Amino acid sequence: MPTTYDVIIIGAGAAGLMCAATAGYRGRRVLVIEHARRPGRKILMSGGGRCNFTNLNSTPANFLSDNPGFCISALKRYTPEHFLELVQRHGIEHEEKAAGQLFCQDSSREIVDLLMTEAEWAGVDVMTRTTVATVATSDNGYTLATSAGEFHAEALVVACGGLSIPTMGATGFGYELARQFGLDIIPTRAGLVPFTLAPELREQLAPLAGISCPVAVSCNGERFREPMLVTHKGLSGPAMLQISSFWEPGDALGIDLLPDQDASQWLTEQRQNHPNRSAARALGEELPKRFAQAFSELQGWREPLQHFSRADLTQAAQTLNSWQLTPAGTEGYRTAEVTLGGVDTRALSSKTMEVHDQPGLFFIGEVVDVTGHLGGHNFQWAWASGVAAGQAV
Repeated sequence: MPTTYDVIIIGAGAAGLMCAATAGYRGRRVLVIEHARRPGRKILMSGGGRCNFTNLNSTPANFLSDNPGFCISALKRYTPEHFLELVQRHGIEHEEKAAGQLFCQDSSREIVDLLMTEAEWAGVDVMTRTTVATVATSDNGYTLATSAGEFHAEALVVACGGLSIPTMGATGFGYELARQFGLDIIPTRAGLVPFTLAPELREQLAPLAGISCPVAVSCNGERFREPMLVTHKGLSGPAMLQISSFWEPGDALGIDLLPDQDASQWLTEQRQNHPNRSAARALGEELPKRFAQAFSELQGWREPLQHFSRADLTQAAQTLNSWQLTPAGTEGYRTAEVTLGGVDTRALSSKTMEVHDQPGLFFIGEVVDVTGHLGGHNFQWAWASGVAAGQAV
């Protein structure tokens, strides 16, 4: 006979543990099954080890989905202030870095400890190093055959994440389960991920690896004003990670290297006031000097500014305010922070995360087609969708 629970949750990540504690506090007998050695592995590595656990400015506008309105209900009912209150109750010191982005003062471990403590207080059982082989339905719920034996529950919550960072244990198991029950999958791809460059351009920019510049980057009608980081493989930093979620292969990026200035006016003034100055030296007052030098060489700007014709200045200004660069690709799921796409939310209740045509089956967190911008929004979706399901199972 299988061991029986009220609720089984597959995945001990942010969404799964939040759902478990919420359901446990309602008196539900909850089992969380996790195939990794310990819970919350992606939480531990997030935010450079300090976990950007929410964003005070998070709204539905900060999320991408093929069904954009789906996330509104859950996000309105469980807000960043709700999770911040939980953090404060646990005495976790935190700080606001960029506007609204809240990080642990010390370590991401504190968020995992918070979730595990809440789960323990709520009477939740958590089993790690346990794999699920099959899921079968019965008249009164779901039976799971696992490496630790058979388990049965009337409600099953799938919270096993997407495909990003496979070294942390990411698999496509959640999508397989969704297909088993006839759900559609919005095509998946890596999101919040660094770009790679073609060999020639990568070689030209390689000496600048490690240099960061404030830029504004645009693609497909979206624009983000954030730092850009040159790497040995291509371009990263918040600006590139943000725009990567809107980029499609073959698209060009428009990179504004002087986001606070009209480059045409700035160049004209530079030529008038410093005619003997090179473009590289002038740019070096606005951008890191090494970047200014290499970029000027890349564009062939070797003459003093007084030798630039009006047409040259116009062309240079266009380049500075909208450097057109077509990435070769991205680094893929290996380094992606999130997975775009996933379980089609049209099959789910926006209030409870339950599958419309399959009572007792829920999908939450990254496995569904809701993806946040960089900056704590994806954690907020994990908390909000976890609570929504936890209140319903």
